[in-house]
This record gives sequence, structure tokens and C-alpha cells, in this order.
Amino acid sequence: MSAIVAIVGRPNVGKSTFFNRLIQRREAIVDAVSGVTRDRHYGKSDWNGREFTVIDTGGYVLGSDDVFEKEIDKQVELAIGEADAVIFMVDVETGITGMDEDVAKLLRKVEKPVFLAVNKVDNTQRLQDAVEFYSLGLGEYYPISSINGSGSGELLDELVKVLPEKTEEKSELPRFAVVGRPNAGKSSFINALIGEERYIVTDIAGTTRDSIDTRYNRFGFEFNLVDTAGIRKKSKVREDLEFYSVMRSIRAIEHCDVCILLLDATRGFDGQVENIFWLAQRNNKGIVILVNKWDLVEKDTQSVKQYTKAIKQTIEPFTDVPIVFISALTK
Repeated sequence: MSAIVAIVGRPNVGKSTFFNRLIQRREAIVDAVSGVTRDRHYGKSDWNGREFTVIDTGGYVLGSDDVFEKEIDKQVELAIGEADAVIFMVDVETGITGMDEDVAKLLRKVEKPVFLAVNKVDNTQRLQDAVEFYSLGLGEYYPISSINGSGSGELLDELVKVLPEKTEEKSELPRFAVVGRPNAGKSSFINALIGEERYIVTDIAGTTRDSIDTRYNRFGFEFNLVDTAGIRKKSKVREDLEFYSVMRSIRAIEHCDVCILLLDATRGFDGQVENIFWLAQRNNKGIVILVNKWDLVEKDTQSVKQYTKAIKQTIEPFTDVPIVFISALTK
């Protein structure tokens, strides 16, 4: 499982430019197959032979400036929760802003490695200006220029030193990850398989928090189920679910052999489900699509055939993926 590095910071400081520079070290991800570049905010990078996953949190923040502040705080908190290291990017041109101070305040409480990258430092004058960022209280800073790449080598040298070593799973059993957007019925599906209420199932989206492994051993089959579900505090339920479920899925997908992509039949194969599909496809995982809550769909409005056809059109050219219609509730 590769380490996860999150790039955080307010809008327009150059996060995406830096992100693009990082992932272009690996041409494999820049693939001409339709859809592979749709989820532009996640990619793999390597430096000095160490491979890691990069997430650009900026890509998930949409809206006006006042919405931005709330969203950015949420993104940063999520990124901190999921990532092994954080790159906090600021802009030497504008100097320290109130939003930078807010993010720094969140990051000072964190036990994970935080790298302060001062962007747009492309001349001597700006190198001197960068000194003010010491006052954010995050220790050393790294003057870089996302556009021409200067300084990024020093930052990456230090970054890879602190990343955890890649751990290989000892288990011989195949791992099946149950992924999908919040409230699609992942926990109910796993309960139906295992035959016990091991997961707390509520109708609040996102009651689950951590990936949990469950050993399945019945009817002559034995495998590990990786659920992207666990328990999470009520206060967290309102956080940005899209970003959250994508981050959570990245971990599970990289960590499994086959992805069971579960979707809610009443919501359809929407953009978020599609993101998770391409994530699994790009990681070369086996994929099975489960259309859950099929018992809630008006059969005269849509048949299995029509529904299947619509999904296959979306995932072209990978149309050999099995699509199964289920109801976790009635089993």
C-alpha cells in the first residue's frame, strides 16, 4: 500500500500546478483512454525510487469565497486524517493571509509530518520575502516554483524520508473491497453476506469511518472483505462526503484484489460512482458492479436491460465488467 501525501492550501496558490508536476513523473497515469483523466486530483508519483499517492485537495473545493473557507477547513481536516504527510502550500506574492493562518493553526496540532512549501519563489527578492512564513509556526519552509520546478527536489528529498515503508500484505487470501458513495448500502450488504450485524447500519450518510477487514468463510469460499465503512462521530456526518469517500476508497482500492463497487439504484451511476470506478480501473483491479436497492426501483420505468446498457455506455471501453442487481435488505 503506497503512502498518501495530501497537498493543502487556499485557492490559487499553485497546488494543481505542483500536483501535475509530481504526477507527470509517471507517464502511466496520463493515459489516452477516455475517463482516466477525469479524476484529476489523484495520482501516483515517485521520487528516488519511492512511490507515493498524491491528492490535490483543491480540486474538490467548489463555490464562492465565503463557502471556500468552510470547505477548505473541512478538506484540510480530512486530508490530515487520511494522509501520511501533508504539503501545505502558500504564495510568496500575496504573503500570509488570514486563510493561511487558519490552515496553519489546524496543521500545528497535527502529529504527522507537515512541509510548508512557499510557492512562486523564482527570484532573489522573493527568496527574501519568503522569510515571513516562519511566523506561521511550522518550522522550516521550502521555497519552490511550481511552474519551473525549482526547489521541488529538496522538498521531495525530505518528504520521502518520512513516508512509511510500503507494507506488503502477508495474507494469502484474496481481498475484496466494498466501495461506493456514502449511504449506498455497503454495510447492509456486508451484514447480508456475513449474516451478523457487525456493522452499525443507520440511515445517516457516512456513519462509517474506517476500513475494516472481515474474514469470510462459508459455502467453501474464503476471502477477506475490506469495508470502507466503520463508525464515525455524528459531528463528522456533515463533512464533504464526496471528497471523503474518494479518499477512503483510494486506500481500500490500492489495498485489494477485486473491487465490489456498490451503487444505489435510485441514484444511478453518477459522477462520484464513476470516479471510484476509474480509480479501480486505473489501479488494474478486478471490478464487479452491484446495483443495490433494486427493490425500490419502479420496474415499469426502467428494466435491468436498460439500466445495464446505461452503465456500460458510461464505462466504455471496459464493458466486460459484471453488473449484478441486488437488494442488501432482502438479501
